Parts: sequence; C-alpha cells; structure tokens
Amino acid sequence: MEILGASLRICVDDLETAIPFYERLSGGRALRFERGGVQVAAVGSFLLMSGPEAELEVLRKVTATIAVQDVDAAHRLLDDLGARILAGPVPTPAGRNLLAMHPDGSVFEYVDQRPA
Repeated sequence: MEILGASLRICVDDLETAIPFYERLSGGRALRFERGGVQVAAVGSFLLMSGPEAELEVLRKVTATIAVQDVDAAHRLLDDLGARILAGPVPTPAGRNLLAMHPDGSVFEYVDQRPA
C-alpha cells in the first residue's frame, strides 16, 4: 500500500467563513460536498467540516484522512497488521473509504479516488 498524502481534518462552526482563509493559505479552491448532514470543503491538505454537533463529535475521533491508491489493498494490509476495521469500504462522493482503528487506538480514514 502506498500512502499518497494526508488531509488534516478541521471541524469549524461556519464553513463559509473558514473557506476563504484556507483557500488563501493553500493557494487552491475548495471542493465542496455533503455527507451525512455534514458540509465538507476539501482545500489543499485541509478537510473542513461543519454540521450537527452529534455528527462532528464522531468525526473528531478520526485523526486524519489518508489517501491511498486502493482502499481494498489498504484493508488487507491493515487487517494483516492487526488494525480493526470500523466501517467500509464504502462509496463516497470522490471514491471509496474505510475507517480503521490502529493497534495504538488511533482512528484513521483511508480513501481512494476510484469510481465507486
């Protein structure tokens, strides 16, 4: 499994106010989508999220989002290494993802950009 990059997950109160700051900081434009009632903006290496507190409480437990070529390959390797798969792989607006708890207790989202 090759890790292609990582996104920092940031929960914000007001997505519309936060986006311009992160667009200027990263020099890129926000890619926006919604998932499970949460508004999301991907801006460079930042993943901004805003929505109901109950949803954000769960999202805050995920340390980071890791981009990989193939979520299925990540799934196999994570299993072999003793990680616990919490959810997925499932389709997302940009490909597929899974949530895994590493043996140290940290939780990561793994994503690919393959057609769902």
